[in-house]
Amino acid sequence: MCGILGIFGEENVAEDLYEGLIAIQHRGQDAAGIMTYDDEFHLRKGDGLVADVLDADAMTSLSGHIGIGHVRYPTVGVGGAEDSQPFYVTSPHGIAMAHNGNVTNYRELCQELGKEKIASNCDVEVILSVFQTAFARANSANAPEERIAEAVRCVFDRVKGSYSVVAIIADFGMVAFRDPFGIKPCIMGRKDGSVAVASESVALDLLGYGRTQNLAPGEMVFIDLDKKEHFKQVVPGNGHPCVFEYVYFARPDSFLDRISVYKTRLRLGEALADEIKRRRIPLPDVVIPVPDSARTAATSLSKALGVNYREGLVKNRYIGRTFIMKDQTNRQKNVKRKLNIIQVEFEDKDVLILDDSIVRGNTSRKIVQMARDAGAKRVGFASYSPPLQYPCVYGIDMQTRDEFLARGKDLDEIRDYIGADYVVYGTTDQLLTAARAGNSDIKNFCSACFTGEYPTGDITEKRLGTIEDERLEAQLSELRKK
Repeated sequence: MCGILGIFGEENVAEDLYEGLIAIQHRGQDAAGIMTYDDEFHLRKGDGLVADVLDADAMTSLSGHIGIGHVRYPTVGVGGAEDSQPFYVTSPHGIAMAHNGNVTNYRELCQELGKEKIASNCDVEVILSVFQTAFARANSANAPEERIAEAVRCVFDRVKGSYSVVAIIADFGMVAFRDPFGIKPCIMGRKDGSVAVASESVALDLLGYGRTQNLAPGEMVFIDLDKKEHFKQVVPGNGHPCVFEYVYFARPDSFLDRISVYKTRLRLGEALADEIKRRRIPLPDVVIPVPDSARTAATSLSKALGVNYREGLVKNRYIGRTFIMKDQTNRQKNVKRKLNIIQVEFEDKDVLILDDSIVRGNTSRKIVQMARDAGAKRVGFASYSPPLQYPCVYGIDMQTRDEFLARGKDLDEIRDYIGADYVVYGTTDQLLTAARAGNSDIKNFCSACFTGEYPTGDITEKRLGTIEDERLEAQLSELRKK
C-alpha cells in the first residue's frame, strides 16, 4: 500500500506536493519522492520519510507547475532506494509515473519486456514500460486524449492486479487512471484553476481542493495543457474497492469512493457490540483501543455496550506504523517502543482491548501481557474486522499464508496464543455491510484477505505460491545483507 499525489497547478507545485504527501505519510514510511516538470523533469526521491528525503535543498530544485509525488512501503521485493517512486523515461517520449497497488503478473511482464527495460524491483516500472510503448505506437494523428486512452487500454489488457496511477506526459499534461477493478482509491479535486489527484481525500482537503470525485474502475482522466479535463471509460469497470482501507489503512478523516472511513469504523464498533452480546460475553469494565485506528470503533463499541471508554495505551508518535514495517524483527522490536500502558486504567479491572485486526498475533500478545503486568484482572481482545487468513496480492504486505495467526486455528487456539481470557472478531458480513452503508452504489468490495475470493480472477494456487516464494526470497536476501 502506497500513496500517490499529482497536481497540475498555476505555479510551482512542489510545496503543495510536500504538504499533501505529509498528509498521506501513513500509507508508506519507507521512501518518498517528488517529480516536477517545467519543460524538463526534476526529481528528488529516496529512502525515508517525506521530511527527511525532501529537505530544503531538494525542494529548491523542484520547479514546475505540474508534479507528482509518492510515499512507499514495498510489496514487490524488499525495496531499496532504487525502487522509490516516481519513475520516468525520456525516450521516445518523456513520461513520469507513480502508482499505488501491486502488479500480480510482475515477473511475467519483466521477462516479456526484457532486462534492458526493467532495472528495478518496483512494479510501477512495468506499468510505465507498457504505457510508454503503447503511447509511442499510437497514431499520432489522433487527438492526444485518444492516444493516451489507447496506451491506458494496453495497460489494462496486459497488467494484472491492482493499481491507481498518476503520470506526467511531457508537452501533453497529466493523466490518472484506475484499474478495471478499482481496488485502490483514486480521488480528484479542483481549486482555482488547479487540478489534483490523490490516494485519499484528506490530501485534497488539506490543500483546499473541493468538487472532488472518484475515478471509476477502468476510467482515466487526462488534463491537457489548457487544463481541460478529458474523462474516458476506457474499459468496463467491475468495482471491488479494498475494504481493508476502511479497516486500517486510510485516515479516519478521509472519504474513499464517497464512503466516510470514520463512519464506517463507527458502524463496525456497533456491529462488534452486537457480536459480543450474541456470544453472551460478560461485559468488561472498560473498552480500551489500540491507538490510533481502533479509537473510532472503540467509542461506538463502548457506547453500544454501555461501558466506559478509556485511553489506556499511549502511542509514541515517533515510531512508525508497525503493520507496514519491512520485517517481523522490526515489528516486534518496536511494539514496546510504540506503546506504553496507563496503569490506572488496567489495575484491578476487567478490560476489553480493541484493535482493527489481528494479523500475526505478536503485537496482540505483547499488548495482552502489558495489560496483565499492569494488574488487569481479566483481559479480552477484540478485532472489529474478521479473521485475516489469506494473502493479499493487491498491495498490502501480507503475501504468505503462514503469516496469519487465524489460519487453521479456532478462537480458543487464538486466545491461548495471545494470552487473553477471550477473543472476539467482527464478521465478514458485518464489515461489508458497514462499508456498503456509506455508498449503496458499490455492490462489491475486495475482501480477499478475509475470504480468499480474489476479484481479478487470475489468482491461482500456482500464482499464490510464486508470489510467496518471491516474498520469502526477498526477505532472505535482506537478512543476508545484514
